[in-house]
Amino acid sequence: MGVLLEIEACESKLQQAMLESDVAVLDKLLSSQLIFTNHLGQLMGKQDDLEAHQSGIFKIKEIVCTEQKIKLIHDIAVVTVKCGIAGNYSGTMMKNKFRFTRVWERVSNHSWQLVVAHSTLIAKEK
Repeated sequence: MGVLLEIEACESKLQQAMLESDVAVLDKLLSSQLIFTNHLGQLMGKQDDLEAHQSGIFKIKEIVCTEQKIKLIHDIAVVTVKCGIAGNYSGTMMKNKFRFTRVWERVSNHSWQLVVAHSTLIAKEK
């Protein structure tokens, strides 16, 4: 499998794990060193992300991603993707579009982990 296909597979697994709040899969995909800046500018780590899914505070009902671009730099892959996400956060329903930038690091021959992520809320499109 080529590196681009590996990253596409990681992105797909990540989206599915987020949708299902599959903490076991997220635990494998997220680096223990994860730095995630959410759309509110808050910093989160791996444990924060896992706890949000495990506790039910964050429950995604739908995620649709488009406009994915991947840039490879040695053992690093930078992904930018636009995602429409609908779900429930702390009891409040939400439906918004976000642009994510994610940095994946190769940790073994065909294994990658997410080390950095940033999300931006996309202003309402006309």
